[in-house]
Amino acid sequence: MRTVLNILNFVLGGFFTTLAWLFATLVSIVLIFTLPLTRSCWEITKLSFLPYGNEAISVNELYPEKSNALLSAGGSLLNVFWLICFGWWLCLSHITAGIAQCISIIGIPVGIANFKIAAIALWPVGRRVVSVEMAQQARSENARRQYQQR
Repeated sequence: MRTVLNILNFVLGGFFTTLAWLFATLVSIVLIFTLPLTRSCWEITKLSFLPYGNEAISVNELYPEKSNALLSAGGSLLNVFWLICFGWWLCLSHITAGIAQCISIIGIPVGIANFKIAAIALWPVGRRVVSVEMAQQARSENARRQYQQR
């Protein structure tokens, strides 16, 4: 089912949103001062290309032992810069694609996926794209770890 939905996403507008993310990735590579944003661009490009079966998860949820305040502050600063330079127009491209996809009944699930990616497009730094199963496993391990600390 994931494969069918990923193909449907690609045909109904995912191709254009993926191209927009690839363009943002290339711009972040060309402009030297935006190199720290390149990893986030590439991660969300993968999610835009194959939204079903993948999920964007916070690095703090994925690797809780590596989280610290300095990296969180730096990530927030990069996210503000991202929002100003790239985030708003990528978000609008996903919203536009989502609305166009929701016009037809068959495109509604794909449109909803684009709305979810639009929210991620505003604040992507500090997220990694992993399989849905890996994201569920990381969340359950974090919940177990927090429960044991109490």
